[in-house]
Amino acid sequence: MAIIKHNFLNNSVESSELLDHKNIEAQRIQDVQLLLQNLSESEEATIKLILDCLYDIGSVNLINQRFRYRPFNRVVKLIARLSKPIFRIYGWHWFKKNCPQLIANWLHSQVAFEYVVNTPEQIAVAVSAIQQHQPLPLDHYHLEVKALRNQIRWLTGITIVSLSTLGIVFTIFNSNPQILLRNVPQFQPTICR
Repeated sequence: MAIIKHNFLNNSVESSELLDHKNIEAQRIQDVQLLLQNLSESEEATIKLILDCLYDIGSVNLINQRFRYRPFNRVVKLIARLSKPIFRIYGWHWFKKNCPQLIANWLHSQVAFEYVVNTPEQIAVAVSAIQQHQPLPLDHYHLEVKALRNQIRWLTGITIVSLSTLGIVFTIFNSNPQILLRNVPQFQPTICR
């Protein structure tokens, strides 16, 4: 009977070095995240200006893509301009909460140097699968007509609601003009001696 000795000592030293390296790496990534949080707090005005620029570009592009009807496009752009301060508040809170972690993870992925091995068979299968599932032009037109009908429904609903509201307000103020005069405070002139 032969006794086989395994060299567990070498494996444990190697795994402990790897574990130490992973711990140091995690601590350094945590340091990067804290530095990014500190940077975002100290550069609040700059980040808000960046968010404003991104909002301007993104809102116009999204509105131009979604709303092609010119008058409705202009109204939605006006609404987007009015909602910019609200976006600035929510965008700043989202940035403080999420961006230091996202940036730290991205930076970590840039310095990890982990190579992904691509297998040619998987790429060929993925390409052939994409080519088989392209929609026909008829399907594309059907989807476009469906989207246009949906936009017409929305426009009709918005028009009905706004005209109804305008009619109600006009009727109330026309029937009883004292409502406007009742809420206006009357100022009495005073003479200071």
